[in-house]
Amino acid sequence: MAAKALAFDVGDYVVYPKHGVGRVVELQQEEIAGMKLELYVLRFEKERMTLRVPVNKVEAIGMRKLSSDKTLREALDTLKGKPKVKRTMWSRRAQEYEAKINSGDLVSIAEVTRDLFRADDQPEQSYSERQIFEAASSRLARELAAMEKTDEPAALKKILAILNEHAPKYYETV
Repeated sequence: MAAKALAFDVGDYVVYPKHGVGRVVELQQEEIAGMKLELYVLRFEKERMTLRVPVNKVEAIGMRKLSSDKTLREALDTLKGKPKVKRTMWSRRAQEYEAKINSGDLVSIAEVTRDLFRADDQPEQSYSERQIFEAASSRLARELAAMEKTDEPAALKKILAILNEHAPKYYETV
């Protein structure tokens, strides 16, 4: 295997598309099925989960560093936009929302959060809408928290404040 600079160092926060923000806690070398593999060991505190990712699979999986400040600003601006609710069957929309969340793309996750947000004076969400909203807002909050060096509840509070400030103006015209 050619000596290639590692993309992540121990202690770095990374985004694993299906699980969100984790931290590289160690680099391991293991022999699996007769092959020597270099592995990133990731720790996801919220799920209390440890994941081993082969260094050579990082790109294929879509694992990345935390988003840039520009991408974060774009995601927060997305929250301020008009919710786009398609008039398709819920099962199809739910699949699309899940795909956006699992893409790991911060702006796509912000779109799901914005589209499924309901202010206190809005009609109740269904259970599955609420589950997807919480998954998206939590994923967004964890990355925001890691970037702003704060905790998830504080980041979630910031996200909800943006949504509460901007959402009402779109619902008044309906």
